[in-house]
Amino acid sequence: MTKTLKQMLTDGEFVLAPGVYDLISALMADWMGFQALYMTGYGTVASYLGLPDAGIATYRDMVERAGRIAMMTKTPLIADADTGYGGLLNVAHTVKGYEQAGVAAIQLEDQQFPKKCGHTPNRKVVPLDEMLRKIEVACDSRSSDDFLVIARTDARTALGLDEAIRRGKAFKEAGADVVFVESVESEDEMRRVNAEIDAPTLANMVEGGKTPILSKAGLEEMGYNIAIFPGAGFLAAGAALENVYADLLENGRTTERSPLYSFEEFNKLIGFPDVWEFDKKYAED
Repeated sequence: MTKTLKQMLTDGEFVLAPGVYDLISALMADWMGFQALYMTGYGTVASYLGLPDAGIATYRDMVERAGRIAMMTKTPLIADADTGYGGLLNVAHTVKGYEQAGVAAIQLEDQQFPKKCGHTPNRKVVPLDEMLRKIEVACDSRSSDDFLVIARTDARTALGLDEAIRRGKAFKEAGADVVFVESVESEDEMRRVNAEIDAPTLANMVEGGKTPILSKAGLEEMGYNIAIFPGAGFLAAGAALENVYADLLENGRTTERSPLYSFEEFNKLIGFPDVWEFDKKYAED
C-alpha cells in the first residue's frame, strides 16, 4: 500500500516531487516511482489554456484536471490551488473539492487576486490576518487530517525575507501542515527559513527562477522536507518539441537529430496492453 504524504513526513522521509501538468507527464512520473507528484499551476494553465499563470484559470479548470491526474496515478498528488479561487467560502469549497478529487495536499498562497507565477515580478500579498483566516478555513474544511494544507507566502519579493519568515511562522500556528516560502534568493536565505520556521518546509526549484537550484541531498541538509521541480517537465517538453518540429520542418521528416520515445513503450505507458487483453477476452471475431 502506498504511504500517505503525511506518513512520509511523519517518518522523516524527504519527498521529491516532479511537476506534472497533463496526463502524459503524470503517467510518466507515476511510473518512474517518485514519492509524490506536483500539479503545477503554471504548467497546467499553459497546457490547458495556452495562457500565463496569472489568475485566469478557475476552480473548475483546476479541480477537474487534479481529479483526472489523481484518478489515473497511484502516487500522492500535491496540487496548486492558487489563492483558493475567491473568499473564505470559496476556499472551503476548493479544499473539499480537491480532497474529494483524490488530491493528497493542497497548496494555498497569500497573493492578492489575480495572482501571478511566484517567480515573476509585481506580485502583491494580502494582509497576514486574511491569509490566516484562509488557513483556518482550509484546515476546518477537510474531512481527513491525512489531507495536507501547504501554505505559501509570496512576501519575500515585495516585503522582504523578515516578513516572509514572520508569515511562515504564523502559518504554522494557524494550522498549516507545511510552510512554503516562495522565491527566496540565496542559500543563506534558504538556511534562515529552515532555522527560524519550526514546521515542515517546501523548496520550490524553478529552473531559471529566483531560487538557487540544489540537489535533494543539499535541500535535505538545509532542513527542507519537500522539494518540487514544477517546471522541469514542461520546460523539457518545450525543448523537445521545438527540436523535433524544427527537424521536421527543415528535413521533411524526423531524423536522428530528434531522439524520440519508443512508440512501443508509449503504448504501454498509456495502457494499450489492457485494451488488447480486453479485446481478446470480449471482442467479437
